[in-house]
Amino acid sequence: MGLTITAEDEKRVKALGFLRNKGTNNFSGRIITVNGKITAAQNKCIAEAAELYGNGIVTFTTRLTVEVQGIPYDKIEDFRTYIAKEGLVTGGTGSKVRPIVSCKGTTCQYGLIDTFGLSEEIHEKFYNGYSNVRLPHKFKIGVGGCPNNCIKPELNDLGIVGQLIPNFDEDFCNGCKKCPVEDVCPINAAKVSEGILHIDENECNNCGRCVEKCPFDTIEDGTVGYKVYIGGRWGKRVAHGIPLGKIFTDKEEVMSVIEKTILLYREQGKTGERLSETIERLGFENVEAQILSNEILDRKQEILEANLHLTGGATC
Repeated sequence: MGLTITAEDEKRVKALGFLRNKGTNNFSGRIITVNGKITAAQNKCIAEAAELYGNGIVTFTTRLTVEVQGIPYDKIEDFRTYIAKEGLVTGGTGSKVRPIVSCKGTTCQYGLIDTFGLSEEIHEKFYNGYSNVRLPHKFKIGVGGCPNNCIKPELNDLGIVGQLIPNFDEDFCNGCKKCPVEDVCPINAAKVSEGILHIDENECNNCGRCVEKCPFDTIEDGTVGYKVYIGGRWGKRVAHGIPLGKIFTDKEEVMSVIEKTILLYREQGKTGERLSETIERLGFENVEAQILSNEILDRKQEILEANLHLTGGATC
């Protein structure tokens, strides 16, 4: 069968989340799951749509979206209408905020924050709310529930890692020869020395494993927090995100940091460069100072309404 889809048609449907199957006139429809979580009814609907309009094959992407393969060009709108009955939409392409990746959070024994809840808020405010905002390149956000980093937040343009900062009260410490806190610390940041427990703040990754482990209540509880990395990327060129110099304990402050980072990237990033390149060009200390202040929010409407990044030109 000859290839009959024009480049213009291919570009149009790519913006809707349909990627051409190489060498064919068929497409894979990319369904947004919000954060990798779908209901049984949605799962059934996707399977039915795959049989009705595709080749019956469903695949899963690294960004927690679902792709139905083999959809003919002229069946794309029928496919979109069919999945819409369960509240499902396609998308996830372009130089803008991409679908949010989340680990399973507090359903995991190590989960410290509600990653599903947080990622849904981020999806609504920045994936949906900023859907028409053109950026220099794609902008990926990852939300991890603990320092195990299962979804590799630091390899996203912006990554969030759940924290539980131990509230250590040395007045209760008995300097036990066999310290249960020292025993449970997975990175050896907690050690008994000279008859008292010491926690190296430079080594501690706030995993929270030590909380409530001391029988004398030296670490009775901890403070929930969020560590934010910026400038990570994975692909042809790799960059590890750099953590901001503050652990946030207010979720709304984290949401504000996300918004300020996106606004800075839109205003000061060059078309085609990833955030990591923008940070490298501007300097991390400069970028961090802007993100930790509120000055950029004062220009929010001006930045959003500016005619920027209209020509494309992604470098990779």
